[in-house]
Amino acid sequence: MYKIENFLNNDDIDVTYQMGAFRVAEYKRDLSVTKETAQREYFASQMGVRLKQLVCDLKQSPVTVQAGAMQWMIGDVNASSGIKGVGDFIGKSLRSTVTKETAVKPEYHGTGMIVLEPTYKYIILIDVGAWNGSIVLEDGYYLASEASLQHKIATRSSFSSAVAGGEGLFNLSLKGDGVVALESPVARNELIEIDLVDDELKIDGSFAIAWSGSLKFTVERSTSSLVGSAVSGEGLVNVYRGTGKVLMAPVDFN
Repeated sequence: MYKIENFLNNDDIDVTYQMGAFRVAEYKRDLSVTKETAQREYFASQMGVRLKQLVCDLKQSPVTVQAGAMQWMIGDVNASSGIKGVGDFIGKSLRSTVTKETAVKPEYHGTGMIVLEPTYKYIILIDVGAWNGSIVLEDGYYLASEASLQHKIATRSSFSSAVAGGEGLFNLSLKGDGVVALESPVARNELIEIDLVDDELKIDGSFAIAWSGSLKFTVERSTSSLVGSAVSGEGLVNVYRGTGKVLMAPVDFN
């Protein structure tokens, strides 16, 4: 049995969002400042630039965490590598090579709690079940997920256009029912969520941070001909076709 004081019951810390095994703790202000930094920290806090931490309640679900993200743990917590044999290690190593994600993401089980490293980025919680059980992530956004979600490789439909557009060929995909936590440079209330029903979305740039696995994703010329692309001043665009969701940032932070 444990008791924690001056953390989630601290008047300067708010739990801003909760879903599944995850809670987002946000520090309303930073009191560990000097007279030289106090003004900067004050205005940063007023603009919502605040430290945040992801709190994982293992009583709700075992979780998988990005390697190196854990700060502290308490209670009955058992950690494993998440590797289930030689074949699984080879598969995860291959996925790591092509998606730029770490091969080994530790899994935590038990009834205790783990808290991840603080970040000034925004922590976004998504119920993958609400995305028809499959979501694809842009590189670098994955932070943690409930262990019920399977990690897969999503391959872009057009290899040649992806290379020409400077885009990667593979992305991390999560499948199943569970919650995933993303670490985003853009706040959740500024992200644009688009629902497609047998339609298509074209984006000029890497603004999409997540999309449904049911969507066909290609990189194509912005017009039907190379001459048309040159005249319009546009080059290659990311195209999402079918039925599903796209979560898009209004500005490019990649």
